[in-house]
Amino acid sequence: MHDSRNTLMSSSSMIKKILTLIAILFLLAVAWLLFWPVPVDPVAWTPPTAPGYTGVHAQNHLLADLELIPLDDELGPEHVVMASDSKLYVAVLSGRILRMNPDGSDQQVFADTGGRVLGFDFDQHGNMIAADANSGLLSISPDGQISMLTDTVNGEPIRYANAVVVANNGKIYFSDSSQRFAPAERGGTFNAAMLDIIEQQSTGRVLEYDPDSQKTRVVVKGLSFANGVALSADQSTLFVVETGRYRIWKVSLDAQDLSINQASPMAQLLFDNLPGYPDNLLRGMDGKIWLGFTGPRSPPIDAMAEKPLLRKMVLRLPKSLWPKPKNYGHVMAFTDNGEVVADLQDPSGAYPQSTGVSETPERLYIQNLHLGNLGWKEKPVQASSN
Repeated sequence: MHDSRNTLMSSSSMIKKILTLIAILFLLAVAWLLFWPVPVDPVAWTPPTAPGYTGVHAQNHLLADLELIPLDDELGPEHVVMASDSKLYVAVLSGRILRMNPDGSDQQVFADTGGRVLGFDFDQHGNMIAADANSGLLSISPDGQISMLTDTVNGEPIRYANAVVVANNGKIYFSDSSQRFAPAERGGTFNAAMLDIIEQQSTGRVLEYDPDSQKTRVVVKGLSFANGVALSADQSTLFVVETGRYRIWKVSLDAQDLSINQASPMAQLLFDNLPGYPDNLLRGMDGKIWLGFTGPRSPPIDAMAEKPLLRKMVLRLPKSLWPKPKNYGHVMAFTDNGEVVADLQDPSGAYPQSTGVSETPERLYIQNLHLGNLGWKEKPVQASSN
């Protein structure tokens, strides 16, 4: 009987210890979720209700079954341009810019910035003007020599150079996606972009660099992850992607340090409440501007928009538990006045994170964020008119 009582007391003591340990671990987990430091200071905002794939964005399969150009060991053909030498130039994750024939043959390394070029264009002298997310705005000569054009504006560093376009007068317009999160400090461009969009401090901006004066100025600011840029046909306005709020703006080139939230005729919304995360802009043919979407809207992410504390708690979880947009291929084309003239999708997500489109007379090249190949499809043959 005595031994039985001792056994019961010992079992009870063990259960109490286990319960105490569980309670301590629970309190530690709660404290960790509530108080562990994170790099963001989120602000609340109210996103419009996602439209889904309806209307001009009605679901289709026109982007399915792409042909693929393997890129050997390279990943992430984020930006692709066919230059005047009839070669494709492709910026990849390693920091290299590849040069190849239109069919993908004869792949060579044109230049290696050692960073991550996300966008580029060519000036009137044949120099590649490249936005390197790790360093700033670069000029790369036809023989691959790299020089820095600018890495500061008004004494502040350019932390996330992203997209770039060169005007006919030689002036260069490029996005600085975030003043808060530099890819070189945050484990790459994707991580830095996620942090900026989660935080919603809207520190993105578009800058102008004048090669003649070698001066850099702010055109427009206050964007939630400023991204793709393209010039209007008459070179008077700039189309600017605001990825974090699913929008595209039309901004006058005469704007000076304009806050996007100011009521001003110099900044007008061209597209609001898009169905996905808009990314790159590239001029196509016949007056088109192509836009890529890295993924569809995520209901859990939109649901957290007005809950800054919840967003901080999610960042304390393992990345595998973070809500992410599903894999979905989607690109569209529009005109200067905002008319959607093409919309191509692949709901299967076989070629996901379609960041943009490069159009040539024969093909559409589909850029992407992380894959080891470049997708393309033949353009449909247009019927000739008599």
